[in-house]
Amino acid sequence: MALIREVRGFKPKIGENVFLAETAVLIGDLVVGDDCSIWYNAVLRGDVNSIRIGKRVNIQDGAVIHTLYKKSVAEIGNNVSVGHNVTIHGAKIEDNVLIGIGATILDHVIVGSNSIVAANSLVLTGTKIEPNSIYAGVPAKKVKDIEPRQTKEMINRIADNYLMYADWYK
Repeated sequence: MALIREVRGFKPKIGENVFLAETAVLIGDLVVGDDCSIWYNAVLRGDVNSIRIGKRVNIQDGAVIHTLYKKSVAEIGNNVSVGHNVTIHGAKIEDNVLIGIGATILDHVIVGSNSIVAANSLVLTGTKIEPNSIYAGVPAKKVKDIEPRQTKEMINRIADNYLMYADWYK
């Protein structure tokens, strides 16, 4: 069973049809929407500030989501895939986004809807990623514009796959 821990009077709130891997860690001021999956060794630490996760979000193995005390919150919209070993620290991720494997997204970043952050990218504090775009590199820079239809199809496919994978464990 996942580690779910109350801290400072805040206990994580978990939606309907959510898969929590046995080694997932959910702490404090955290809300997880419906139809999500939190995978092995993912850590969602709402101990110093709030974390809000929408519906149809998959947080893959080894990902870490955290914030700055009294300075940043983490918000993840609907239909978002957070790849393996991603770090999101006090950032806002809008709807229909793919965060590639190993990416790091720092405080006060806004990742616009229908966007992709490429694997191993470093998105620096305060960066505003345009909707309908791909960002990549260290530091991450805009690579190209993409059609919302393209990202929605790919991101929906990944989200659907992770709902299917989660069902295998129930």
